[in-house]
Amino acid sequence: MSFIGTIIYLALVILPIAGFWMVFTKADRPGWGAIIPFYNFYLACKIAGRPGWWLVLLLIPIANIVVWFIVAIDLAKSFRQGTGFGIGLALLSFIFAPILGFGDATYAGPAAGQ
Repeated sequence: MSFIGTIIYLALVILPIAGFWMVFTKADRPGWGAIIPFYNFYLACKIAGRPGWWLVLLLIPIANIVVWFIVAIDLAKSFRQGTGFGIGLALLSFIFAPILGFGDATYAGPAAGQ
């Protein structure tokens, strides 16, 4: 792998982690949860207002994609962003997670309960 490829790879890995770290911190959850597999999805569910048992749905093929889109959209709405932002968060988290985490969006509470 070339040097440029390595830099691009690191950016694609580090940017969403840093973004979700800040998203979790804004929602008064532990930021370090962004680096723990499965726990990070559990935290995203809690922030979005979805039940924690949805973590089990990640193990079911096809259902995991649908569940991630629902949680990403609710996560965006929890920060007063629209559905389009949530779809962007689901598809391009390396771009949208840092925008949500480092931007001026504030946590408004769980969106799924509204």
